Amino acid sequence: MTTPAAELPLQLVIITGMSGSGKSVAITALEDVGFYCVDNLPPELLESFVELEQSHNAPKVAIAMDVRSAASLPGLPRRLVQLQQRASRPVQLSTVFLDATTETLVRRFSETRRLHPLSLRQAHDQHQVLTDAIEHERELLAELRDQALVLDTSLIRPARLRSQIKDLLGATQAPMTLVFESFAFKRGIPMDADFVFDVRMLPNPHYEPELKPLTGLDAPVAQYLAAQAEVMQMEQQITTFLRHWLPQMLRDHRSYVTVAIGCTGGQHRSVYLVERLASAFAHEWSTRVRHREDEHWPGAASRATAPT
Repeated sequence: MTTPAAELPLQLVIITGMSGSGKSVAITALEDVGFYCVDNLPPELLESFVELEQSHNAPKVAIAMDVRSAASLPGLPRRLVQLQQRASRPVQLSTVFLDATTETLVRRFSETRRLHPLSLRQAHDQHQVLTDAIEHERELLAELRDQALVLDTSLIRPARLRSQIKDLLGATQAPMTLVFESFAFKRGIPMDADFVFDVRMLPNPHYEPELKPLTGLDAPVAQYLAAQAEVMQMEQQITTFLRHWLPQMLRDHRSYVTVAIGCTGGQHRSVYLVERLASAFAHEWSTRVRHREDEHWPGAASRATAPT
């Protein structure tokens, strides 16, 4: 029997984060999958707006909020709690915080020649003013960041961000979702990671000529790594650690936990372990996999242009 629309929970997504981190891209992605989207809604209007949409039986709503409402942002976490308590019908809430390194944000603002919302319009050293504005914004948004799913957009293209937004929000029915992410240390540690494990000390397929052009997704690499005692020991220890602490993170009302596994190039060891861990935990938790460096793997260009 189909549940009447008026009895279904409203799927509400709050998109927030640093200016220049990709919020407009995220909102566009949600519009593509049927969300009614509103940009820069003042937090004071959140509850009344949600009530209006519930009266219209809206199924999915996304709202972008950022530092343009700086005076009201400190009270937003409290408003979100109140919203879920007072709403006329259940609200399935997800908060997504988009972040990027200061260096990346400075470059993006410089390339687009846009003014940061917190920048002074008249200043001699515009670079320093921009950097100061970004750091001030981080302070204003710190509490929101701590309570949200964080996505680091520093090294991903808009098309990848759109894909990740759609994928992650498809997991919102689960009590807690695990995101396993492989990465290369030479390109920096992901800002969105809750746990980071360094596996650079493990045997490296990169030095085996026949394995160098392959990835951790390929059977020969998997067979090579599975035969290494150190790799199996690392996998077991990470598994034991996560099995101990994840239930406690769920009790702390966490919706997402990102586990980042890093090796030198983000192509072999970290990819293999991410796939193994995601498979092991998929029976207990909702899981998602990200390979941050896959656009840099051998053959990536030809895969990107191949017909689908």
